[in-house]
Amino acid sequence: MRVAIATCGDKGLQDVVAPDFGRSRTFTIVEIEDGKIKSVETVNNPAENLQRKRGPTIARMLANKNVSAVISGNIGPGASGALEQFGIRVLIVKPGLKVEEVLREQGLIT
Repeated sequence: MRVAIATCGDKGLQDVVAPDFGRSRTFTIVEIEDGKIKSVETVNNPAENLQRKRGPTIARMLANKNVSAVISGNIGPGASGALEQFGIRVLIVKPGLKVEEVLREQGLIT
């Protein structure tokens, strides 16, 4: 399973969840297998500077990276719809929490 977390920087598992999916600076993509972290990748938000259509642009990029779930502090309806079209599940959590902490709380890692 590959999970993308909308994040504020490039600190990997120690980074924090961004308050807004479309305006996040980065996405921390974590590959999880059998409850263990297999790999961590940080990618810049390709739509950070767009005024419109952020959600579909990001959803396409995440789908191309084989992401199956997204975690963010908030996701608007346009982005939610675009993610749904790609079969990507959405989890909303409290922004500001560390990536590793959120993955544990959601039961994705042990």
